[in-house]
Formats: sequence, structure tokens, C-alpha cells
Amino acid sequence: MAFLSTALSAPNARVATGKPAKPGLLSRLLRAMVVSRHHQADLEISRYLALSGGKMTDTAERVIEQRFLNSQY
Repeated sequence: MAFLSTALSAPNARVATGKPAKPGLLSRLLRAMVVSRHHQADLEISRYLALSGGKMTDTAERVIEQRFLNSQY
């Protein structure tokens, strides 16, 4: 039972120096992709709002939702 709790807590364990473990390459790559996609979505929403009058109305919100839910990533 002690092994199980040690194995489960290993990814969150700190190195002997007291610093948190550095995320792996795959984690950093995935995070960069997510941040990039969020930034791109924010730009698209800003562009749409600027072209449609600059106000967040119910109609604008509905159109934005439809654009992002129907788009293929």
C-alpha cells in the first residue's frame, strides 16, 4: 500500500533541491498549442465583434458559439 501512494504522488514530487519538477517536452508542447489556439480564438472573436458593431449582444454570442462549435480543428 505504501508503494501505491508513493507511485501516485511521484509526478507531483519535488526534486531533492526543493524545486518542482520541470514539465516534460510533450506537456510543454501541448500547453503551447492550447495557448496558441486560445489566442487565435480571441483574435477571431475580437475581429467579429469589431465588424459587427463592437457590442456583445445575444445574437453576436450565438453566432460566435456556432462558428466555434461547427469549426473543424
